[in-house]
Amino acid sequence: MSNNLLYVITVLIWGSTWIAINYQLGDVAPVVSIVYRFGLAALIMFAYCRFKKLPLSFSAKQHVQLFAFGLTLFGCNYYLLYNAQAHINSALTSIAFSTLMIANIINARIWFKTRIPSQVYFGGALGLVGIVTLFWPQVSNTEFADSTLLGLGLCMVGVMFASTGNMISIKNQHNNMPVLPATAWGMLYGSLFMFVLALVQGQTFNFSFTLPYISSLLYLSIFGSVIAFGCYLTLLARIGAHKASYATIMFPAVAVVISSFVEGFVWDVYTFSGLGLMLAGNLVVLAKPKTSKKTEQAGPLTEILKS
Repeated sequence: MSNNLLYVITVLIWGSTWIAINYQLGDVAPVVSIVYRFGLAALIMFAYCRFKKLPLSFSAKQHVQLFAFGLTLFGCNYYLLYNAQAHINSALTSIAFSTLMIANIINARIWFKTRIPSQVYFGGALGLVGIVTLFWPQVSNTEFADSTLLGLGLCMVGVMFASTGNMISIKNQHNNMPVLPATAWGMLYGSLFMFVLALVQGQTFNFSFTLPYISSLLYLSIFGSVIAFGCYLTLLARIGAHKASYATIMFPAVAVVISSFVEGFVWDVYTFSGLGLMLAGNLVVLAKPKTSKKTEQAGPLTEILKS
């Protein structure tokens, strides 16, 4: 797939998972639902890799790296974000999670010495201002009590775990570990970690045999995990974490559009202004950087020699 298609698929699917997650909350504990989600996603991905005859064998050293990958991206990240939503509203969660782009910029610099173009900083700033504007009516009425600060703190720690998982994924691909098999193992390890955590907490592994819960679980496992993560993690290596993670800023835009049809969300000036800024930031971040005349005159041979 082209990078544009991978990006669009990631944004559309993950932008719709916020609504699906709402149907997961209720009779089943969040940590147990996470076990079900990534356990099922891992089984589907393993079956697909086996069908396509993709390599699933890795060395012991690589499995340690895959365990860290699963622990950070499919375990701790989701556990902290789910718990954060018990203390703060979804608007604050969306704003806090959108800082993943900032975390990825910092980590990409630390891990891989990645040089970030100025347009990424400018576009990212536009996007962050846009998402705050979008949710300003909800944010302005929030009282920043101890519970709210705790929720924001949990969310930010979750973002750092997610960013670390992103960096490990890029490292996996730099070490020639195929995306889908590596992701399958990562999801399995993440699910097993959450399973152990649920046992330690004394959670009951019950199941809600209702259409909303089952359908949302299938959607989150197949589309939100297998397909979306496959697209996103591929993008990380192709265009860099700093650009791919702008998708996290676009998720609320998709969620708002869906909410307009499903929940009767009414648009106002904050909605239009916020979405406009987010879309503008998206165009700036993903635009191709301008090449100088000197570089163009040098030609491809010079660029190859430089590399």
